Amino acid sequence: MRASAIADTFAGRLLDWFDSHGRHDLPWQHPRSPYRVWLSEVMLQQTQVKTAAPYFERFVAALPSLPALAAAPLDDVLALWSGLGYYSRARNLHRAAQQCMSAHSGELPRDLDALLALPGIGRSTAAAILAQAWGDRHAILDGNVKRVLARFHGIEGWPRSPTIERQLWAVAEQHLPNDRLADYTQAQMDLGATICTRARPLCAKCPMAGDCVAYVHDRTAELPTRKPAKAVPRREARIMWLEDDDGRVLLQKRPPVGIWASLWTLPQAEDEIGMEAFIRDHVDGASGDGESLPPIAHAFSHYKLDLLPRRWRGVALRTAVQDNDQLRWIAPASLSTLGIPAPIRRLLESG
Repeated sequence: MRASAIADTFAGRLLDWFDSHGRHDLPWQHPRSPYRVWLSEVMLQQTQVKTAAPYFERFVAALPSLPALAAAPLDDVLALWSGLGYYSRARNLHRAAQQCMSAHSGELPRDLDALLALPGIGRSTAAAILAQAWGDRHAILDGNVKRVLARFHGIEGWPRSPTIERQLWAVAEQHLPNDRLADYTQAQMDLGATICTRARPLCAKCPMAGDCVAYVHDRTAELPTRKPAKAVPRREARIMWLEDDDGRVLLQKRPPVGIWASLWTLPQAEDEIGMEAFIRDHVDGASGDGESLPPIAHAFSHYKLDLLPRRWRGVALRTAVQDNDQLRWIAPASLSTLGIPAPIRRLLESG
């Protein structure tokens, strides 16, 4: 079959497969409003559907509209996001909602360039919003779609390199149908997530297998090309679990930029000297070195962090140190109301 003919049938075969085997009951599909589509696309940037779905439902129950999101305190938004990770997504959502209130009459703009100007929205996310919310004709290129197209066309090279990404955008646009853009956009993501998976793809169930270069030449394990490996640095930090006589936990707010930005966490120091200085300057009644707890390994996208926790009970803030916007005592029952990094929350919930 000619390459152009294969391209012409790509969307048709994919939509036929989607009608019978695609996902039609995702919470953001009912209704598929611009706000709900946007929220789902941001959640799915780094998260699988099965993980994101309950977070989505909880989020929209608390903040059902863009104006509600814009008006909410950032702490409330981060608390709703807590445990989902990659918290810059939540901060960007909040900022983007506020910009929409001031510049777009409280609505998401139906314009690619205007969407791209909002925090946290890249080309593929903007296209997905336009295609799914309004049925506009735009190609997407998330991780699932990159994998499908790299295998189908036999495109070699790391998909996130500029040269390869340009090739993938070109073929993504080549395959666009003239109608059913919302379904087609969802179908691409569904095929990558459920059939053309990274490991052990279900090629026998794939509607594209007959024309897929990777399948025909037995190269599904090789494509798409993996990112060139490089050593991941490892760091460590001391974290201080401090409790007063009432069982309240001392939490400190992280700076507005950097790792865990604007989240509440246990006070942290890079080394023993920093930890001793924090205890000396802030705390009364912290005798000895505290109770050493098992280390916690946590991986970020660009380094690994070993957290070394210590615990003190029955302590108090020094007279000169008071609760403030950056340091406060929190009762265990109120921890769920704050955005707290997942490994810290698990530690606190362990008792």
